[in-house]
Amino acid sequence: MSLFWIALLTASFFLAAYFTYGRFLARRFDLRDDRPTPAEELADGGDYAPAPKGFLLGQHFSAIAAAGPIVGPILAGLWFGWLPALLWIVLGSVFFGAVHDFSSLAGSVRHKAASIVEIVRSQLGRRAHLLFLGFVWLSLVYVITAFTDLTSASFADAELGGAVASSSAMYLAIGVAMGLALKARMPLKIATPIFLALTVAAIWFGQFVPLVLPASVFPDARSTWNVILLFYCFAASLAPVWILLQPRGYLGGFFLYATLGAGIAGLFLGGETVSWPAFTGWTSPKGLPLFPMLFVTVACGACSGFHGIVCSGTTSKQIAKEKDCRLVGYGGMLLEGLVAVVALATVMVLSKGDALASASPDRIYAEGLARFVSHFGIPMAFARSFALLAFTTFIYDTLDVATRLARYILQELAGWKGTAGKIAATVATLAVPLFCVSLKLADEGGVAQPAWKVFWTIFGTSNQLLAALTLMAISMWLKKTGRPWWASAIPMTFLFAMTLWSLALLLKPTLVGAIAAVLLVLAALLLYEAAAALLGRKPARS
Repeated sequence: MSLFWIALLTASFFLAAYFTYGRFLARRFDLRDDRPTPAEELADGGDYAPAPKGFLLGQHFSAIAAAGPIVGPILAGLWFGWLPALLWIVLGSVFFGAVHDFSSLAGSVRHKAASIVEIVRSQLGRRAHLLFLGFVWLSLVYVITAFTDLTSASFADAELGGAVASSSAMYLAIGVAMGLALKARMPLKIATPIFLALTVAAIWFGQFVPLVLPASVFPDARSTWNVILLFYCFAASLAPVWILLQPRGYLGGFFLYATLGAGIAGLFLGGETVSWPAFTGWTSPKGLPLFPMLFVTVACGACSGFHGIVCSGTTSKQIAKEKDCRLVGYGGMLLEGLVAVVALATVMVLSKGDALASASPDRIYAEGLARFVSHFGIPMAFARSFALLAFTTFIYDTLDVATRLARYILQELAGWKGTAGKIAATVATLAVPLFCVSLKLADEGGVAQPAWKVFWTIFGTSNQLLAALTLMAISMWLKKTGRPWWASAIPMTFLFAMTLWSLALLLKPTLVGAIAAVLLVLAALLLYEAAAALLGRKPARS
């Protein structure tokens, strides 16, 4: 089978969904451009800053499209075959993920840019609010843990890591420079081509000045990079959004568009055919069943609870017009679905038994994308560097956003105020990932495993469960305001079933099993609070 037809059908389905189901949802939420948004009413030059929808889509897309839509589909395709993974990516993105993202964003805008945890407070009361805060904070910690370790693995790679690390450092510096230029009132239409050209130059130049770390007090380069990346999270999450988050996200958006465009073009015009089996079995090589593990493994490639935190935590504070929510929220998730399809395609072109199938997901992705674009005369070495930098770019944009959001939540839980509170909450948040990535971890057979791989299943499960809990709060709000709540209640029910099933399978006397038990208890308590609220109990107020 040719990848051309798969790419055509997928892209056509996503486009049709945006103009039909996306428009249907926008009408049901009564979005109007004559109603001031929180970004306009509360503009402070810090967290609240209205942004043009094209600019914001790039920043938002960069924040949500981390390693999840690449690593998850690749693992699922290797374990279960490409067909189950593709079906869930396509249907999940349209009817689950995009609904979740759009409703989280629009709901937040209609609640004065309140985070989803504040919406939970208004719908379910104080106890549920505190439980949800704890759940979200834990989920964000898993995001930071898994993605930090994935990035350090890319940087420590003996063959290409130094070049990727060098290009990544230059990319961050270019983002800061663009932020300063825009603050000095350089027009965006002038800044865009200048700093995009510098970003491309950084990719090329990084190959010739690889950044290789000298010997240090840490046991290996990967451990050193973990510490450096977590220090970056600390600094970036405390910086004003205009100096790094917005410009870096904007540049990252173009980076993502270029990567996505190159991948789609390769699928359409490269003449590649599918070699990997469509279905490999009902269980993975590790003995994990397709139901429910497919859904928590693909994770962000179809639906992500983390997106709801981004939508209601940072993006809603930058929406200039209410109708922009459809493009940014619903459209942003469909773009992430396309990223997942391209990632899955890098598995689909492999042959069963190919040595690359046992490589790490970032190498499979880089080699596959380089293979796609090499049909257009682009050198393989440059294409690999581009793909690996794109991979780490996805993660960068998520790491500091996740840290910033986790800091907000911990500050609220602990009541820490001011600059000292910000610093304390950030340090406390990053201490947990630092501990986790420093552990010597092994699978049930005693074979050493990287931290990201050990935590991936629990990350995917908590992420999907967070999406279900978010949809639960949105459904209750929609029901109370007389809007069609079934559009969020149906995916909510399915996600609850898959994630709770997954947590039950993970209940073992291990670190991951203990985490699964905590998440299961928190979810059960939140479901109890929701049931009580639906039965008429008045929410407990603080």
